[in-house]
Amino acid sequence: MYHTWMRYFTPGPVHHRLGLVCLGVGLQHGALPAVGPRTLDHHVAVVVSAGTGWLRTPDGRTLPVTAPALLWLSPGVPHHYGAGPDNGWDESFVDFTGPAVTAYTELGLIEPDRPLVPLTETTAARAAIGRIARAAHRGNPLLEVETSAAVHELLVALHRARADLGGDGEPVLRALARDAFLPLSVTEHAARHGMTPAALRSAVRRGAGCSPKDYLLAIRLGRAKELLAATELPVSAVARRVGYDDPAYFSRLFTRRVGTAPVRFRERQGRSVPGGWSRRIPDPEYPPVTGTLPPA
Repeated sequence: MYHTWMRYFTPGPVHHRLGLVCLGVGLQHGALPAVGPRTLDHHVAVVVSAGTGWLRTPDGRTLPVTAPALLWLSPGVPHHYGAGPDNGWDESFVDFTGPAVTAYTELGLIEPDRPLVPLTETTAARAAIGRIARAAHRGNPLLEVETSAAVHELLVALHRARADLGGDGEPVLRALARDAFLPLSVTEHAARHGMTPAALRSAVRRGAGCSPKDYLLAIRLGRAKELLAATELPVSAVARRVGYDDPAYFSRLFTRRVGTAPVRFRERQGRSVPGGWSRRIPDPEYPPVTGTLPPA
């Protein structure tokens, strides 16, 4: 059982000069029939807001789709996809074209080479699609203008909702790695990148397979190992450099997670570091190598 509503339009030449024109809009949910295989001559953004399904790529791979997600259907590229066989999924879609497509693609807001994009949420995207649907009533003299404006809005909303990006457009995992040593809570990290805590958790789990707390902890402990192995900094100083003001808490945490105390870890590493100790703080971009001889 499924429900569907859709409208299609034929914008005139002057409307194409708006940059983007909407060719159609649809709202569907339930155990929808599979789409394709087929090839279109324009772009379609399919927003899956609930449920699961699959997407078959041109090279024959079948990718699992789990909401929230975006399917990019690109002109000239065969596509074949469908909702799951049980409860299906909730989807909304917008067909569009226009000369601004090239610029949006160059800016990374349209990704022809990435047919499946995980999202953190679909609220803003569905709101833009809803505006298109409301403008689609018969006799609306501003149909093409209103729908064109909403397509621009939709592309921005979808880009902001990408699961690998924060609200500021920066890759989430890279931003967290950079800020890992700051004394910030997960909520504060999320706010720093224009995200809700739930959106940050979803982004990190999709990208790293763990929670933000565990991701940050792994980075901190990895850096602590580098400092212990390659410098003579006191354990208290190592703790501060990786974001812990309480050396005793850091030592307990390090011991529990690594399986050995910081001092003992340093002793073990010291036996395998060629050339002795260095007082130079290692560059995070070029971490020290332990247990191997330096290149000749």
